[in-house]
Amino acid sequence: MCAAVATVVWSGSFVASRALHDSVPPVQQAFWRWLVALAAVAPFGARQAWRQRRAIRRHLGFVLLASLLGVSVYNTLVNQAGLTTSAANMGMIMAASPVLMAVSERLGGTRPGARRTGGLVIACAGVVLLVGGGSGLAAGDLWMIAAACCFGAYSALLRRRPAELGGTAFLFTTFLFGTALLLPAQGVSLAVQGGFAPTPGTVLPLLYVGVLSSAVAFFAWNRAIALVGPSRAGAVYHLQPVCAALLSWAVLGETVSAAQALCMALILGGVLLGAAG
Repeated sequence: MCAAVATVVWSGSFVASRALHDSVPPVQQAFWRWLVALAAVAPFGARQAWRQRRAIRRHLGFVLLASLLGVSVYNTLVNQAGLTTSAANMGMIMAASPVLMAVSERLGGTRPGARRTGGLVIACAGVVLLVGGGSGLAAGDLWMIAAACCFGAYSALLRRRPAELGGTAFLFTTFLFGTALLLPAQGVSLAVQGGFAPTPGTVLPLLYVGVLSSAVAFFAWNRAIALVGPSRAGAVYHLQPVCAALLSWAVLGETVSAAQALCMALILGGVLLGAAG
């Protein structure tokens, strides 16, 4: 359930990123997203993080790496991709990231069952057909491939989170460090590209990605990883291209072809098979 909640909410973030592509520069999207997320999580996580400050200090390298991969770099790549590719394609490509999660678990000694492996293969086949069935990869698709690799590595890293780091404290700390790591890039973006006008069309999407796609979805995803591991949670994550395509059609007017619908059926079938494995 937690993985499904995160997946559906994150699908909306691709639509929001695409909607902001001509009004808010990618780095500024990421910076304000995480600043809003930090403010949303602070009432619940700041005190816990202070209580666990010694544990955070002991595992500072782990926390910084998680902040870099899951906060600073991943979402900046997603926003960059939104400049030149559709929200549907963004969701499709991101659905490949569970492959890295499953590979990481296998390298760590966990062997997925036959059904889960079969579901992963079927879902990945749907993703490959969705992306490869068009007119080739756009620049934004390449940015999304990099984002998928980054998110897969982040999710695999979560499996090794030290037990003494509580979930809410860890979430607050990664948001804090991730936002701080974005500060230099934010300064450069403001100097080179200028700021953006705070209108409902820019503020509301940023509030969505800051509160729901960051605070709520990351908490749900981290919880899912802790409960069932990255491979099983990753099977549910394959639903993202279906959700993203439907939302992009409803909100942005992006069309979904018959071939895309057929490939999405493959993805959905793979998810159901993988979840049963």
